[in-house]
Amino acid sequence: MNVFEHTTQKLVPTNRDVVRSAKALARNIIPGNLLKPRKTLDPFQPVRQWLDKIEVHSPKLAHLICQLVPSQCPFEREVKLFRRTLLRIPPMCKLNPLYEEVVALRFRALCYLADECGEDISAYC
Repeated sequence: MNVFEHTTQKLVPTNRDVVRSAKALARNIIPGNLLKPRKTLDPFQPVRQWLDKIEVHSPKLAHLICQLVPSQCPFEREVKLFRRTLLRIPPMCKLNPLYEEVVALRFRALCYLADECGEDISAYC
């Protein structure tokens, strides 16, 4: 046997080797484990669930929520000096881990005021 044949036999897999490797992979992979999401530690999950469960049933509560939660992020700023932007502070709302839930609560309050109470909500937009 020459060196070329020896090298190709060891490095280039045959069809039998490929099938054997595929069967070994199939045995080691459990389909149920692929579908399960990984458990991650989320300390804000109870607060998220609590915010999602809040139902707006009174106009007074809806007005309070709409007044407390701003429609736009109030933290975005541009620091200018002589018409030149020195510093731009990005919106911090996206960094808030409860941002989506608070905005959804505000939206539910606005929908309650508009649909159930028939009020004009343009003051909150």
